[in-house]
Amino acid sequence: MFTPTFDEVHVAGLRALVRAGTDDRPGVYRMIGTDGDVIYVGKAKRVRTRLLSYFRGSYPADKGARIVREAATIEWEYVPSEFAALLLELRQIKRLRPRFNVLLKTDARHWVFIKLTRGPAPKLQVVRGGGRDEPGIWYGPYQGFERVTEAVRELSDALGLRDCAQDVRMRFADQRELFPDELVQITPRTPRCIRHEIRKCLGPCVAACTHDEYGDRVALARAFLDGVDDGPLVALRASMEASAERLEFERAAMLRDKVRRLEGLRDQFDRLRYAVDTLSFVYTVPGHGGDDRVYLVRRGRVRHEMPAPRRARDRATLGEHVGAVFGTPEHRGAAVPAHEVDELLLLSSWFRRFPAELARTTPPDAVGEAEAA
Repeated sequence: MFTPTFDEVHVAGLRALVRAGTDDRPGVYRMIGTDGDVIYVGKAKRVRTRLLSYFRGSYPADKGARIVREAATIEWEYVPSEFAALLLELRQIKRLRPRFNVLLKTDARHWVFIKLTRGPAPKLQVVRGGGRDEPGIWYGPYQGFERVTEAVRELSDALGLRDCAQDVRMRFADQRELFPDELVQITPRTPRCIRHEIRKCLGPCVAACTHDEYGDRVALARAFLDGVDDGPLVALRASMEASAERLEFERAAMLRDKVRRLEGLRDQFDRLRYAVDTLSFVYTVPGHGGDDRVYLVRRGRVRHEMPAPRRARDRATLGEHVGAVFGTPEHRGAAVPAHEVDELLLLSSWFRRFPAELARTTPPDAVGEAEAA
């Protein structure tokens, strides 16, 4: 006589729950563990079909089968469209941090960001993907981890920014009164900072520069990353030309390669700024059962959403929201707030996969003009 195991009975109960209660419409589902915590969040264009697919996996290494075995129950909620499901899935993952959601989006691994850290002596870091919400100023997304890493190294070297560990203590020259006299006497003779000795770092950890001097270089890095100042490139080109005039051809060739890497990074900045600026519009998405929605997208992030207007009063309300979202000035550099990195990735990926969706977008000015008429 065959006796089903506890796992088999449990999985059969979850399958019956899904079969009895789900519809094939867009939505987000949550797998709940035995302790009540959400262990996985997913989205689906057709919730019923997607959830039933979890019960086809039986091999122990299959991720779907493992999630189902560890889930005490399954919850789901419907949304008007696949786009709405993507947004809700992202927001719930960021809020709940389920342990089976290793990456927020599979294609995030193909993108990298440049992060300017916080602290008394910020430095530039290259970070893969998003989903971190770490403090600091982020630039991106870019493609090509190694290429961007090389260019950021050149930028740091050109400006004298540090690249040591984040926990290294900073000792600025104008803060010597904070340190023992013997340290002040020893530091200038024994810097203990190789990059400072070869003149690739200002040496904020060995009291070789003041806080303001280092801050000025950080400001130059931000200006370059924002595309408003090519100072680092200008300086490198001048050094390259001077080396060539002195017949130092090997050094001139080395500097030429540095210039090319920085030019490549700047070209990526230009393309990114164009892409982000083009992702600013009013996006109307048809919804299940006529539940159409309007999303106000500015610089690649959803700033407001509401039901699509059907009456004059609704259109007037939409016009007010458009004015509030798009009518205020906004910094047009390449920096992205850390908490918005993943949404920028999501929208960039969405319109890259479905370019025809751009036909559903309307420039904000056109919406305002229509309301005025």
